[in-house]
Amino acid sequence: MRAKLTTTFQSLHVRNYRLFTIGQLIKLIGVWMMFIAQDWLVLGLSHNSATALGVVTALQFTPVLLLTLFSGRLADRYDKRVLLFIANAYWTVLATAMSLLVLTGLVQLWHVFVFAALLGVGNAVETPVRQAFVSELVGMSLLPNALSLNAATFNSARIIGPAIAGVAIALLGVGPVFMITAVSSIAPVICVIRMRAAELHRDGLPSREDRGSARVIDGLRYVARRSDLMLPMALMSVVAMTLFNFQLTLAALAKTVFHTGAATFGLFTTMLAVGALGGAFAGSGRRSRPSVWVVIGASFGCAVFGTLVGFASSYWLVAVLLLPTGFFMVFFAQAANQRVQLGVDAAFRGRVMALWVLIFLGTNPVGAPVIGWVAEHFGASTSIWGGGLISLAAATAALIWQLRRSGARLRIRMLPLPRFYVVPSPSAEL
Repeated sequence: MRAKLTTTFQSLHVRNYRLFTIGQLIKLIGVWMMFIAQDWLVLGLSHNSATALGVVTALQFTPVLLLTLFSGRLADRYDKRVLLFIANAYWTVLATAMSLLVLTGLVQLWHVFVFAALLGVGNAVETPVRQAFVSELVGMSLLPNALSLNAATFNSARIIGPAIAGVAIALLGVGPVFMITAVSSIAPVICVIRMRAAELHRDGLPSREDRGSARVIDGLRYVARRSDLMLPMALMSVVAMTLFNFQLTLAALAKTVFHTGAATFGLFTTMLAVGALGGAFAGSGRRSRPSVWVVIGASFGCAVFGTLVGFASSYWLVAVLLLPTGFFMVFFAQAANQRVQLGVDAAFRGRVMALWVLIFLGTNPVGAPVIGWVAEHFGASTSIWGGGLISLAAATAALIWQLRRSGARLRIRMLPLPRFYVVPSPSAEL
């Protein structure tokens, strides 16, 4: 057990990565508390409109759609540590201003819309830089483990944040929750300052002169030539657009389908996050690039359980199904992320990860309003199982394409338990 734990948390022995993780965990707990409070605030200001929730979600991610590729260029040209300091300081100022509006009772629905859009600008800059910065914190040998711990940190915050938010909203209201978010956002600013620049892993980076010529179009051409990067990105774009909208759909499901309060919404979010945490730790022992079959298989698990959540007829069954759904969501996203990160050259890492973030987050402006409209007119359950079926179709298409391209064959073994496995062609490119 001790050896397993040492292997699982190996990256935390690196001081710079440990500071990075502590800052992110504290901030993300506050951010997830804010997301719960924000959704509840929007429902209150809009008279339970799922469409308004969809608009807020879209506004949060539209700047990601517009600015992320430019941010990847910044990450490949400038010091990522400095960029992270600026982005997190911006978030602190923004969260403080929003919390004052809510606490004073002056907040209106359009204020939340503006806040969501400005938050998206900060995320558009910070997220690709943060993704690309991890390799400089730990080096390539520990990168798979560090990426897994990043997912574990994110999902630990998804467990802790909503749990605290549900109680805090019931006892104190949404205003104090926004203020807690503002205070917690100071942590990554302090941690970035305390990092030791001399201990960063920057040996594989191009010279300053070469970095100055980095262009967005070169990054896009680089990815277009790499089918091993294109497939996980294409698959993620569909799943993220149609199924990764639980921030929106679970709030509507709790309030409009099961007619419950913030506590049930917090339970749903927490159960999803508990499963997601398990999915993050499941991949923490990985030391090499995951195969394309792992990515496709995880996408099937994500789609199947997501569809079952939509068909569930009681809130307790939804809560149970959200555990494996969360597991496969993160296991799939993590495997796809690792396959991309461990297959990219250091000179293009910022721009490639910017494209990844654009696909992972930037598809929400397209999907969220549609999902919100479907939830409002046909029910939140329909919006969930509909997205699950579309994701299942995408996973099937990816499997067929990869089987034909590689010459591999899919087989099933019935005993002792039914199991699918792939028989690769001798010349298959995995």
